[in-house]
Amino acid sequence: MRRPHLRLPAAALCALVLAGCSSSSGSDDTGGGPVTIDVWLMRDSVSAEFQADFLEDFHARHPDVRANVQVQEWDGIGEKVTAALASNDAPDVIEVGSTQVAQYASSGGALDLSDKTAELGGKDWLKGLAEPGSVDGKQYGIPYYAANRVVVYRKDLFARAGVDAARIKTRDQWLAATRKLDQGGSQGIYLPGQNWYTLAGFVWDEGGDLAVKDGEKWKGALDTPEALRGMDFYRQLQALGKGPKDSDEAQPPQAEVMAKGDVAQIIAVPGGAKVITEHNPRLAGKLGFFPIPGKSAGTPGAVFTGGSDLIIPAVSQHHEAAYTFVKELTGDTWQRKLATAMSYVPNKTTLTDAVAGDPGAAAMAAGGARTGRATPHTPQWAAVEAENPIKDYLTAALTGADQKSDDAKASEAITRALNAGR
Repeated sequence: MRRPHLRLPAAALCALVLAGCSSSSGSDDTGGGPVTIDVWLMRDSVSAEFQADFLEDFHARHPDVRANVQVQEWDGIGEKVTAALASNDAPDVIEVGSTQVAQYASSGGALDLSDKTAELGGKDWLKGLAEPGSVDGKQYGIPYYAANRVVVYRKDLFARAGVDAARIKTRDQWLAATRKLDQGGSQGIYLPGQNWYTLAGFVWDEGGDLAVKDGEKWKGALDTPEALRGMDFYRQLQALGKGPKDSDEAQPPQAEVMAKGDVAQIIAVPGGAKVITEHNPRLAGKLGFFPIPGKSAGTPGAVFTGGSDLIIPAVSQHHEAAYTFVKELTGDTWQRKLATAMSYVPNKTTLTDAVAGDPGAAAMAAGGARTGRATPHTPQWAAVEAENPIKDYLTAALTGADQKSDDAKASEAITRALNAGR
């Protein structure tokens, strides 16, 4: 599925089609000429400048491979990739949302790259990107880049209320600070009622999950004690602001809400700060970031890791050249450059120092590298998001409906979606 609501700002991409490129059909044996591979990268995943720099270096280092990069739109990409993988004319490398990999791998469309994991430094990959790229113990998706939510806050409102963001290390401290902000003349936090990725983090903090494997089937888990504790914390935090209980962070766009009013903090990717200052230039220099706090001071809160993996279609006739491209783009040198250029979290825990000078990206990396998670690892999770009973559950839980009944209903709906067709 598309990486939901990450909305990371970046310069628009351009397709770089190199003169003299031949078709990517046929085998790697081209009679002495360079092999041309077609690569699909997604809109706004990298800037045009980064793409051009990478390709220039790649072609200089690998003159036997020519890369034809084609930029794809997120809207409708799932159907397009599915059709390409089932055809005889697929591209040779495709960027996909990390949680899409299981769907493509289960259909036999993605190449098994398990034997390349060690060479690519897989032991250091971010858990939230590596796990969705693996199916039945085999690695199909190679982690590309990541992003996750942090707390974006108003420095001036924190100072006015006497709150020091640097001292907020635990969830209890966060609640106390937010309560103080809410009582000090500003809206303590703007947290929409249906921000289910944030709820997932609180549930994970408690040791629970949205769904669990039960034998050969999956079972919704929102009615477990762990999930109920996560929901209780969400309820307490959401009550310290004026966020709507029946919509998510996109309706209305929460960055625009923060720009217009006296909202002290929101939970968003750091790129949201740019949107805020675009709508209210007076807030330039007044926004800060810190990781979502966890239950104890030594561990940040769990966060959903959104981002992309790279896959090589099984039907590609240029597996070796495609792997060379993937190896370079996901290798340490270009991961450091990508993280710096795009304010992403790099794909390895050993590379997070690359964003130490970027406050927003550093706050992301502090959580994503240590406590980043993915949604339940099954190709059927897309069916859950299509129906999304978690959003309805959140609204019901926040509006005082029958909590026990709503927990059970939501879990049952997840169970049905995950086991449909079995």
